[in-house]
Amino acid sequence: MNLRMVSLLIGKILLIELITLAPPTAISLYYHEAAAVKAFVVTMILLALTGFSLCCARPKVKAFYAAEGFVVTALSWLVISFFGAVPFYLSGAITNPVDAFFEVVSGFTTTGASILSDVEALPMGLLYWRSFTHWLGGMGVLVFLLAIISFGGGGGYSLHLLRAESPGPNVGKIMPKLRQSAMMLYIIYIALSVIEVLLLLVGGMPLFDSLCTMFGTAGTGGFSVKNASMAAYPSAYLQNVVTVFMALFGINFSVFFLLLTRDFSQVLRDEELRCYLGIMTVSVVLIATNIYSLYNSWGKAFHHAAFQVSSIMTTTGFATADFNLWPEFSRTILILLMFIGASAGSTGGGMKVSRLIICLKSAAKEISRMLHPKAVRVIRMNQKALDTRVVRGVNVFMTIYFFTAALSFLLISLDNFGMITNFTAVVSCLNNIGPGLEFVGPTGNFALFSNFSKLVLSADMLLGRLEFFPLLILFGPSTWRRKKQPKIR
Repeated sequence: MNLRMVSLLIGKILLIELITLAPPTAISLYYHEAAAVKAFVVTMILLALTGFSLCCARPKVKAFYAAEGFVVTALSWLVISFFGAVPFYLSGAITNPVDAFFEVVSGFTTTGASILSDVEALPMGLLYWRSFTHWLGGMGVLVFLLAIISFGGGGGYSLHLLRAESPGPNVGKIMPKLRQSAMMLYIIYIALSVIEVLLLLVGGMPLFDSLCTMFGTAGTGGFSVKNASMAAYPSAYLQNVVTVFMALFGINFSVFFLLLTRDFSQVLRDEELRCYLGIMTVSVVLIATNIYSLYNSWGKAFHHAAFQVSSIMTTTGFATADFNLWPEFSRTILILLMFIGASAGSTGGGMKVSRLIICLKSAAKEISRMLHPKAVRVIRMNQKALDTRVVRGVNVFMTIYFFTAALSFLLISLDNFGMITNFTAVVSCLNNIGPGLEFVGPTGNFALFSNFSKLVLSADMLLGRLEFFPLLILFGPSTWRRKKQPKIR
């Protein structure tokens, strides 16, 4: 384990977090929020001291293996969440440190689950910071680091970081070099973000609200500056803009790169994209038909159905209606969509559509093998044979996923709330969605849980965003042994 290299990278990430605290500090200064300004300044000093101290540990060698990649990723997300929570606690906006940590973990992991009952009471600077954590966590802080800083050390260095942080079973290059790939991902991310802000401004949404809404949409997080979420903006235009962009940010960003390079044939052949859009379309039609009697208007039924399907499937968590009051059939579809999630390589959470496809194809392969034991059948994705390691990785992921969900469900049941509340709380946190059903529905929050349960759910959010392995590897004894490993390029 190259601890000096790990320290250097974590130090640089903390310095990036320091820089991102400047805008909310300026906003608090503008609105004369003295307590918030003091909290931000103290946090920035702590980040500077810690970040520069860690950066002083210059590595003698820059050898970087898979173990270092996972450790850097896991520790980075833990420390940025810890420091990100400090302004909320020091300002007095959130007096319980566990609540502050839960809120910021929910922000960085783009979950959107909240313990706040009155969001609009927060100082403007903290509202901005709370929403901005979505945008920074959506694409990933390590991807951002790779995009702006070159360390040398070869392709394996970048690949280990990218694989450890990027969601989905497949992580590859969209350009010849991984640093160029990271830069292109952020260029696409920023471009879509700017377009959404402009469209929201055209619809009459204030600039501050437009920025914070964009942060929640782009990161598929769902924190809103209004207690009523997107229902606070009665404009169908504004809600439709958010509906479309939630769906766009749930698409694999490689698709946007292919569109930019005019490789339309490969886009049309993308199985995950077709499945993603197909599931979304069918779900909208089924729910709209089911809730028509609540609105007595096909237009309103399709409007709310499309918004909530896009919000839940992309794991954003915005709401235009209290879907907790919808018929059981519609609520069941939404729960299923929570599990499926968005596309691999997007900012969305969940199990990912590509994993669903691979699991179904694996099942079909096993059934075929039972009928024809001597037949050789290869699992293909986008007309390409999948490496057996990818299929095995998906199977391992699914095993850990359901074990973690079951264990978390058991642990938070100690608080003695209803089964639906507990189950959907775990599902929403593990899949980085935000709202669940009943007490944790779109009009509720997570404040009712004990500190122990909030820590369990915080762990679920981190495990879900990093897809288990980086955090679990921290606890492996072999991770910390000084052992020479083959370098992967």
